[in-house]
Amino acid sequence: MALNLSPNFSEAGKRYFNTYSPGDDFYEMLINTHRDLSDEQSELLNARLILLLANHIGDIGTLREALNVAREGV
Repeated sequence: MALNLSPNFSEAGKRYFNTYSPGDDFYEMLINTHRDLSDEQSELLNARLILLLANHIGDIGTLREALNVAREGV
């Protein structure tokens, strides 16, 4: 499975007027999930989210590529 770097957010059964709207919805959910957490709690939430999504993806090659791409920007 190749890493998809294009916008790819959607919600089953929901139609969006703008193609960027689902990404905005996700960003809002992410910010709200971190609201009122300490820095330590926020870091723990991020770590748990990364592991949950990595498990969902499951493909080691895709995960390796994602890690390399993420590291390039740091």
